[in-house]
Amino acid sequence: MSVHNPDIKRVTTHTIQELKNKGEKISALTAYDFSMAKAVDTAGVEVILVGDSASNVMAGHETTLPITLDQMIYHASSVVRGVKRALVVVDLPFGSYQGNSTEALRSAIRIMKESGAHAVKMEGGLEIKDSIVRILSAGVPVMGHLGLTPQSIYKFGTYAVRAKEEAEAQKLMDDAHMLEDIGCFGLVLEKIPAALTKKVSESLTIPTIGIGAGPDADGQILVVHDLLGITNEFKPRFLRRYADLHTVMTEAIAHYVDDVKGNDFPNEKEAY
Repeated sequence: MSVHNPDIKRVTTHTIQELKNKGEKISALTAYDFSMAKAVDTAGVEVILVGDSASNVMAGHETTLPITLDQMIYHASSVVRGVKRALVVVDLPFGSYQGNSTEALRSAIRIMKESGAHAVKMEGGLEIKDSIVRILSAGVPVMGHLGLTPQSIYKFGTYAVRAKEEAEAQKLMDDAHMLEDIGCFGLVLEKIPAALTKKVSESLTIPTIGIGAGPDADGQILVVHDLLGITNEFKPRFLRRYADLHTVMTEAIAHYVDDVKGNDFPNEKEAY
């Protein structure tokens, strides 16, 4: 059973900060639709990320790049309607903020106004500083994202662990402090060495959320379809599967097909 604090009626950015201050780990998961968001929220997760990973798990794209701002708003709106407690953070998709700060602000405002979400997340450091500052100046909370940044996959050319070399590790550390200094309320660290995660997390006041970044981040996040075993092809070292719903679902559907073919469904009790 979940051990979440029932006294927290609505998780805010302030709540997340207080959890770090108390040394209590922060739980985060993705969600992309009403039904899944309702289950994740009920279970006690503090942060729900409407991730651009919807491009992969919901739409079947190879990367996160194809998903549009309109599609992210659709998914975010669906999630918000299913959530009563968690903090809902929405990814700004590729192309909606990197070009100029005016476009970035317009994208963030659309997400906040049209979906009812509580914050946005943006990938990158110094190179997107102006866009982050512009969004923060409008009162929109921003979560940063460093390490492996999937929107830059064609630049990296691989999903391998980032910041293993000293120069890249130092840039990540510098970017992390810059993001804190300009006002980001939290930071996702993806697929970096565990020792670097520990160093960054201990040096920052704001909370860090890790994925494939070891146990010393202030919280952890996974893609909910991976955690539940709905997707079964993705098998990175950092993923722990808590269920095998792909097998459960395919067996249930196959049973339904057999019942239909055998004229066993619907039976007399299931007819009007």
